[in-house]
Amino acid sequence: MFDRGSVDIRRLSYSFALEIIELYKYLTSKNEFIMSKQILRSGTSIGANVEESQAGQTKKDFITKMSISAKEARETHYWINLLKDSGYLDDYKNSVN
Repeated sequence: MFDRGSVDIRRLSYSFALEIIELYKYLTSKNEFIMSKQILRSGTSIGANVEESQAGQTKKDFITKMSISAKEARETHYWINLLKDSGYLDDYKNSVN
Protein backbone atom coordinates (compact mmCIF):
# COMPACT_ATOMS: atom_id res chain seq x y z
CA MET A 1 0.00 0.00 0.00
CA PHE A 2 2.47 2.69 1.18
CA ASP A 3 6.27 2.58 1.29
CA ARG A 4 7.07 2.28 4.98
CA GLY A 5 10.85 2.17 4.49
CA SER A 6 13.32 -0.44 5.65
CA VAL A 7 13.05 0.21 9.40
CA ASP A 8 10.78 -2.28 11.14
CA ILE A 9 8.98 0.31 13.25
CA ARG A 10 6.37 -2.25 14.31
CA ARG A 11 9.00 -4.52 15.85
CA LEU A 12 10.91 -1.63 17.42
CA SER A 13 7.85 -0.01 18.95
CA TYR A 14 6.64 -3.37 20.29
CA SER A 15 10.04 -4.06 21.89
CA PHE A 16 10.03 -0.56 23.35
CA ALA A 17 6.57 -1.15 24.83
CA LEU A 18 7.87 -4.30 26.53
CA GLU A 19 10.74 -2.29 28.03
CA ILE A 20 8.29 0.36 29.23
CA ILE A 21 6.23 -2.36 30.92
CA GLU A 22 9.36 -3.54 32.76
CA LEU A 23 10.06 0.04 33.81
CA TYR A 24 6.47 0.38 35.03
CA LYS A 25 6.86 -2.78 37.15
CA TYR A 26 10.08 -1.43 38.62
CA LEU A 27 8.59 1.98 39.43
CA THR A 28 5.48 0.54 41.07
CA SER A 29 7.69 -1.74 43.16
CA LYS A 30 9.30 1.48 44.43
CA ASN A 31 5.84 2.92 45.20
CA GLU A 32 5.87 5.43 42.34
CA PHE A 33 2.38 5.27 40.86
CA ILE A 34 1.68 8.60 39.17
CA MET A 35 4.55 9.00 36.70
CA SER A 36 4.73 5.24 36.19
CA LYS A 37 1.14 5.20 34.96
CA GLN A 38 1.83 8.14 32.64
CA ILE A 39 4.88 6.53 31.06
CA LEU A 40 3.07 3.20 30.73
CA ARG A 41 0.23 4.91 28.88
CA SER A 42 2.36 6.99 26.52
CA GLY A 43 5.10 4.41 26.01
CA THR A 44 2.77 1.60 25.01
CA SER A 45 0.58 3.90 22.93
CA ILE A 46 3.44 4.42 20.47
CA GLY A 47 3.30 0.85 19.21
CA ALA A 48 -0.47 0.67 19.33
CA ASN A 49 -0.73 3.66 17.00
CA VAL A 50 2.01 2.32 14.73
CA GLU A 51 0.11 -0.95 14.48
CA GLU A 52 -3.13 0.86 13.77
CA SER A 53 -1.44 2.94 11.07
CA GLN A 54 -0.66 -0.24 9.15
CA ALA A 55 -4.37 -0.68 8.48
CA GLY A 56 -4.84 2.87 7.28
CA GLN A 57 -7.27 3.04 4.40
CA THR A 58 -5.65 6.16 2.98
CA LYS A 59 -2.26 7.79 3.06
CA LYS A 60 -3.76 10.52 5.25
CA ASP A 61 -5.01 7.85 7.68
CA PHE A 62 -1.53 6.33 7.84
CA ILE A 63 0.15 9.72 8.39
CA THR A 64 -2.33 10.69 11.11
CA LYS A 65 -1.66 7.55 13.16
CA MET A 66 2.10 7.81 12.69
CA SER A 67 1.93 11.46 13.79
CA ILE A 68 0.10 10.42 16.96
CA SER A 69 2.86 7.84 17.56
CA ALA A 70 5.48 10.57 17.22
CA LYS A 71 3.64 12.76 19.74
CA GLU A 72 3.40 9.85 22.20
CA ALA A 73 7.13 9.23 21.75
CA ARG A 74 7.86 12.85 22.64
CA GLU A 75 5.67 12.57 25.73
CA THR A 76 7.41 9.36 26.74
CA HIS A 77 10.77 11.08 26.30
CA TYR A 78 9.57 13.79 28.67
CA TRP A 79 8.55 11.25 31.35
CA ILE A 80 11.86 9.37 31.03
CA ASN A 81 13.80 12.61 31.50
CA LEU A 82 11.64 13.62 34.46
CA LEU A 83 12.08 10.21 36.10
CA LYS A 84 15.83 10.30 35.47
CA ASP A 85 16.32 13.85 36.72
CA SER A 86 14.20 13.22 39.84
CA GLY A 87 16.33 10.20 40.79
CA TYR A 88 13.75 7.47 40.20
CA LEU A 89 15.95 5.75 37.63
CA ASP A 90 19.19 5.84 39.61
CA ASP A 91 19.02 2.15 40.51
CA TYR A 92 16.94 0.97 37.56
CA LYS A 93 19.82 0.07 35.27
CA ASN A 94 21.36 -2.12 37.99
CA SER A 95 18.04 -3.85 38.68
CA VAL A 96 17.55 -5.06 35.10
CA ASN A 97 21.06 -6.41 34.55
